[in-house]
Amino acid sequence: MQWQDEAIIIGVKRHGETSVVAEVMTRSRGRHLGLVRSGRSRSMQPVLQPGNRVEAVWRARLDEHLGEFKLEPLRLRAARLMEKATSVYAVQAMGALLRLLPERDPHPHLYEALDVILETMDDPTDAGELFIRFELAILNDLGYGLDLTECAATGSQQDLQYVSPKSGRAVCAEAGAPYADRLLALPAFLRDGATAAADALSMAAAFRLTGFFLHRHIYEPRGISENAARDGFVQAALKALALEEERRAG
Repeated sequence: MQWQDEAIIIGVKRHGETSVVAEVMTRSRGRHLGLVRSGRSRSMQPVLQPGNRVEAVWRARLDEHLGEFKLEPLRLRAARLMEKATSVYAVQAMGALLRLLPERDPHPHLYEALDVILETMDDPTDAGELFIRFELAILNDLGYGLDLTECAATGSQQDLQYVSPKSGRAVCAEAGAPYADRLLALPAFLRDGATAAADALSMAAAFRLTGFFLHRHIYEPRGISENAARDGFVQAALKALALEEERRAG
């Protein structure tokens, strides 16, 4: 068995004295593991850093085997990603999200999203919004997508202000007003057709929104804890947004 594909490194584990098991997100074959012989060598260590894009050749006698990777660098951006707290935490947190998906299950749009997000992490003020949309895509692929396009009660697409914690559907201001204390806020930048960028308040609300549904549908039923890197990313992204707002105001 053999295949070749583009991939992004999301994790590495030591294997024996000189080798590692690399975990990658591939363009067309989903999350995949493989042994990299001499992966701890001086020449391979810079390549096997989370966030780097590589050309992967995987070989195994049978499809169900772990197999071996031959990896060639395409885009070495790990050093740049280490420069800011938002990108450091984002790489770890997105890797943890991808591990919620079945191994070897194709999700080409998530590969593309991951590559775009990692490429544009230079601006920490944009990082939060990109990450939120990645979490929404993960929820959707796991079968728990949110419907933020129209009001669950009236069918209206106007003045959507809330999200029902039960159904994951949007609720307009008029229908949701009597139950506002029991509904989740729908940040303006997530509404269908929105053009305004997120501010610190709406971003915090968006993190609460996706965090609620990840916990309810994924973490709690599976008996697992939320990855700590997400908390670090949330704090770093909100701080970056707040500092940018202060700069603009001053």
